[in-house]
Amino acid sequence: MITSAPASTETTDLKRAQLGWYLNDWANAAFSATVLTVFLGPYLTDIAKKSADAHGDVHPLGLAVRAGSFFPYTVSFSVLISVVVMLLAGAAADRTGRHKTLLCSFAYVGAAATLGMFFLGGHRYLLGGGLLVLANVCYAVSAALANSFLPGLAAPDERDKVSSKGWAFGYAGGGLLLVLNLALFLGHSALGLASGTAVRLCLASAGLWWATFTVFPMLRLPQRAGLAPVAKPVDEHAGGTLRELVGTLRGMRRYPLTLLFLIAFLCYNDGIQTVISQASLYGSEELGMSQTTLIAGVLLVQIVAIGGALLLGRMAGRWGAKRTILGSLVAWVVTLAFGYVMPAHQPIWFYTLAAAIGLVLGGSQALSRSLFSHLIPAGHEAEYFSLYKISDRGTSWMGPLVFGLAYQVTGSYRIAIISLLVFFAIGFLLLSRVPVRRAIEAVGNPVPTLS
Repeated sequence: MITSAPASTETTDLKRAQLGWYLNDWANAAFSATVLTVFLGPYLTDIAKKSADAHGDVHPLGLAVRAGSFFPYTVSFSVLISVVVMLLAGAAADRTGRHKTLLCSFAYVGAAATLGMFFLGGHRYLLGGGLLVLANVCYAVSAALANSFLPGLAAPDERDKVSSKGWAFGYAGGGLLLVLNLALFLGHSALGLASGTAVRLCLASAGLWWATFTVFPMLRLPQRAGLAPVAKPVDEHAGGTLRELVGTLRGMRRYPLTLLFLIAFLCYNDGIQTVISQASLYGSEELGMSQTTLIAGVLLVQIVAIGGALLLGRMAGRWGAKRTILGSLVAWVVTLAFGYVMPAHQPIWFYTLAAAIGLVLGGSQALSRSLFSHLIPAGHEAEYFSLYKISDRGTSWMGPLVFGLAYQVTGSYRIAIISLLVFFAIGFLLLSRVPVRRAIEAVGNPVPTLS
C-alpha cells in the first residue's frame, strides 16, 4: 500500500536543510555587519594614522600609502586573493561533493581570525590588515559555497522567496549582535573598559557568533550542494581541481548570456558592497559622526533591510526579479547622490541615508542570487557561485580600489563616494540587455513563471 510518509519525510528534510541554510546567513552576517561595516574600518584607520609618518603615510610592504586609504586597500587586496581561493575551492567542492565540509572548514578558520582581532591595538595596523585578509578570504569562500546550495533547496518558482528569506535571516542575526555590541560600547565606561577595548571585544564577538551558529548548517545541510550528483570520478589532487576549474572557465563561453549577467552583477554589486564596507569610514571621517551614531545607523540598515528583502521578494513575484533589480539600482543612484550632498554633523540625515540603503540593500542582493541560480548548468553550482562571489557581500575589490584611489588623489571622501556611481550605471545598462528566459533555457534549466 502506498503511503504519504516518504513525501512527508522529504518535505521535512527540505525544511530542515533550508533552516540550516538560513542560519548560515545568520551566522556569517555578524562578520559583515560588526567587523566590515561598523568597527574595523574606523578602528584600523585610527591605528594606521597613529603609525603614520610626518606625511600621513604608512608603509606596508615598503609601499607609501595614505593612512586613510589603508583599510579600503586591504579589503581590495583580500578579495584579489579570495578570487583564486574561491575558484579552487568551488572546483574542489563540485568535483568531490564535499560542499558542506569545505564550507564549515573555511567558516571556522575565518571565525578564528576574527576572534584574533581582539589583540589589535597600539601600532599593530599590519596585524589588523593580515587578520582582515585571512578572515575576509574565508568569509568569501564559505559564503560562495553556501550560495551553491540554493538550486537544491528550492524549486525554480520558490528561489526568489527562499533567497530573500535567507538575506532577512542574515540581517536579523547581524542586527541582533549589533544591538548587543551597541550596549557594550555605550556602557564601556560603566564597565571599566576603555573605548578601544570595547571595540576589540565587539570585533571578537563577531568571531564567536560566527563559530557558534555555524554548528546549525554543519548539522542540517546535506553534504553535497546543487541538483546533480558528482558526474566524474573523484580526484582530490590539486591537478584534478585545476583542470576542472580551467574547464569551467572555458565552458562559460558556451553560455554568453550567463556571462553577461555575471559581468553586470560584478559591476553594480561592487558599488553596493563598497558603499556598505566604507559607510562607517565615510560617516566618521567626512560627516563627523560619532561611533555611537555609526553603530545606530548600521543597526537601522540591518532592521530596515529585513523588511526590504522580503518586500522586494514579493515585488519580484509580481514583476519578475530582473525588473525589480533594475528598479533597485535606480534607487541606489538616488541614495548615493543624497549621501554626497548631505551635510556633516547632522545625525538625522545620516539615519535617513541608512534607512534608504536598508530598503534596497537586501532585496537587490537576494534577487541577484536567486536569478543567478537559474543561469547555472547543473553540477557546477559551487564553481559558478565562486565567480559570482567575487563581488558579493564584503568581497568587492574594484569599488574599494576606486574609492581608495579617489581619496588618495583628492583627499576628499565625498569625491570617493560619488565616484562609485559608474558601477551602478554600467551594471544597469548591462543587466537591461540580459534576456532572462533565453539565458535560462540556454543552460537547460526549467524556466520559472516570471522571467
